[in-house]
Amino acid sequence: MTTIKRNRSTRAMSKILRGLRGATTATANTRDAIRDATAELLRALQDANGFRPEEVESAIFTSSPDLTAEYPARWKDVPLLGAAEVAVPDGLPRCIRVLLHFYTAKPQRELKHMYLREAAKLRLDRGQ
Repeated sequence: MTTIKRNRSTRAMSKILRGLRGATTATANTRDAIRDATAELLRALQDANGFRPEEVESAIFTSSPDLTAEYPARWKDVPLLGAAEVAVPDGLPRCIRVLLHFYTAKPQRELKHMYLREAAKLRLDRGQ
């Protein structure tokens, strides 16, 4: 377990950097559809795991090759990286994925990864 100290305080917080995954699909290749799907996914991850955007250390967003109207990564004050997924023959169309990194005291098994809309097919064990 890693112990981190914030604000040079002598009081340490026992938290570990964890990864949290999620995916969803946009209804169309439009700015609004991509923004709406991404916002819904981030809200679902926040609601399920109890964190605030300012607690996120970094995030990696990917989108399927058919989403070109907008970047899904929109948070301010969070280091973000956006990338295109590899075009595979049976890839899920209009798919947006995210990997969030944040410090938490929760064990990995208590984190709730979210797979919404058509992306629920990607992980039948974790779809919502």
